Amino acid sequence: MRHGKPTYTGFPKVTSAEMIDWIAQYDLSDTGSDTPPGASKLLASSASKIVSSPLPRAISSLKALGRDPDIIDGVFREAELPVSRIPALRLSPLNWAIFFRIMWLCGLSRKVERFRMAKKRAVKAADLLNSLAKNANGPVLLLGHGIMNRLIAKELIASGWKEHCHPGKEYWSAGIYKFL
Repeated sequence: MRHGKPTYTGFPKVTSAEMIDWIAQYDLSDTGSDTPPGASKLLASSASKIVSSPLPRAISSLKALGRDPDIIDGVFREAELPVSRIPALRLSPLNWAIFFRIMWLCGLSRKVERFRMAKKRAVKAADLLNSLAKNANGPVLLLGHGIMNRLIAKELIASGWKEHCHPGKEYWSAGIYKFL
């Protein structure tokens, strides 16, 4: 499941240099009073084991769902954005994030984890979820982030899991995977 909507929005338009601070503030942000939809609450209530990214937006999302994590692990944190300085251009943080994510996917990682390293981390995350699922007495819920959740899902499918519900890109969206 992807986390809820973070409270931090910052300015509507920023320079690429200002994105460094924007990202730092976003990473410190929790979800405040964002209320999860009923479907998300239902999924969370059925989980026998809960794992989470260590970022505040994930932890506070679990609190909004009325659940506590059994495991908090950095392997589930979001892949960082490789900010490049592009002078005199002001864009919305969303547009910068899309631009920087495309750069990252094309192999331009600057000082952050490379795409192929994030994929290796996704393998470790999927292995951990696989192990937890084998030993759990019910569903395992991961509260994480958009890009990493997608990378982890690909690894689960590659290791024999079947996707029963495709996750959306929205806050609180969830994918459902079962091992066959």
